[in-house]
Amino acid sequence: MAVFAYKGRAGGRIVADEIEADSRPAAVAALRAKGIVATAVKEKQGKAAPAATATGGKKLGGKVKDKQLAIYTRQFSTMVDAGLPIAQSLQILSEQSESKVLRDVTTRIAADVQGGATLAESFGKYPKTFDNLFVNMLAVGESGGVLDVVLQRLSGYIEKAAKLKAKVKSAMVYPITIISVACLVIIFMMIFVLPTFANMFRNMGAELPLPTKIVMWMSDFTRKYILFMLAGAGAGIYALKRYYQTDKGSTVIDTFALKVPIIGMLIRKVAVARFTRTLGTLISSGVPILEGLLITARSAGNRVVERAVLQARQHVTAGGTLADPLKSTPVFPPMVVHMISVGENTGALDAMLGKIADFYDDEVDAAVTALTSLLEPLMIVFLGVVVGGIVVAMYLPIFKLVTLVK
Repeated sequence: MAVFAYKGRAGGRIVADEIEADSRPAAVAALRAKGIVATAVKEKQGKAAPAATATGGKKLGGKVKDKQLAIYTRQFSTMVDAGLPIAQSLQILSEQSESKVLRDVTTRIAADVQGGATLAESFGKYPKTFDNLFVNMLAVGESGGVLDVVLQRLSGYIEKAAKLKAKVKSAMVYPITIISVACLVIIFMMIFVLPTFANMFRNMGAELPLPTKIVMWMSDFTRKYILFMLAGAGAGIYALKRYYQTDKGSTVIDTFALKVPIIGMLIRKVAVARFTRTLGTLISSGVPILEGLLITARSAGNRVVERAVLQARQHVTAGGTLADPLKSTPVFPPMVVHMISVGENTGALDAMLGKIADFYDDEVDAAVTALTSLLEPLMIVFLGVVVGGIVVAMYLPIFKLVTLVK
């Protein structure tokens, strides 16, 4: 068990103390169970050793597919709604889940629950598998006695989020596949096919057309430096990933991505759909709006959106509305801001956020279809120009030779 120093509010007064827990989410959940809203939780180093796991010190838990997590949550919701005890439901899930990670983690969670721990505490020990949104909604469901309802909302959220992610991936698969195949074909021609033509042209001794000279030079360059080119590409990708992991890098790249024609529009619609779906699910489940905004910001997936949500949270903390700070961001369209404002004024913010999310889910679907339709002719033109240009350049000397013979 680790020791965490915390500050928070309880009953209108500020409290500060220490608490033992297996992880930071578990500490937050334990404080919430005591009626304390934590504002700062930090692990104290050197106070306690981390608990060993049943795998010889190897930590359990890990990433699982969205589809597997959605099925897992839906099954859990169904069993709880049918009146099965929590421990028995967890035991069943640990035996029938398709994911080994979920089976192992659920076995440990079932043992913790049988030992008297809460669901939020138990699930919070595995942040790689169950994120803050998942754990916080479980805590709300337990404390409010509406676990079945919360699980239904959570499973619906995960299913719709997985569907949204699948739409975006489907839009990216086609162009990436075509470009990859085209690059492989070009490299194969440069290394194995064009040298044969080059030797034949050199034996002819005639003056070659300029396009043929350029293609032959590219072929020689590729054969000599292909390993350096591949190493340079790998190093560039690695450097870009490392740069994106920094605050400045992620901000620069995410800002640029939002400005890219067509792609930026799709990213913006996905960000709006994810923001409204996440925040609406949290608020409708009983999570306080400040905590819901913090969770939503962390799960935004885009640094520009994250900062916009955090700024909105600061504005709400100071007593302002949620809609006002969103007006100045380049992500949220006026219609979205106006609908959020109406939701705040009418006291139906969660319902309004759900309607916005449904609308933008359809918008993402339409944007993906339009993007795919646009990319198909572009890919055809790309392949025709590049591959066709190489073929024509290599056949120009042959056409010239035939003309001279005639």
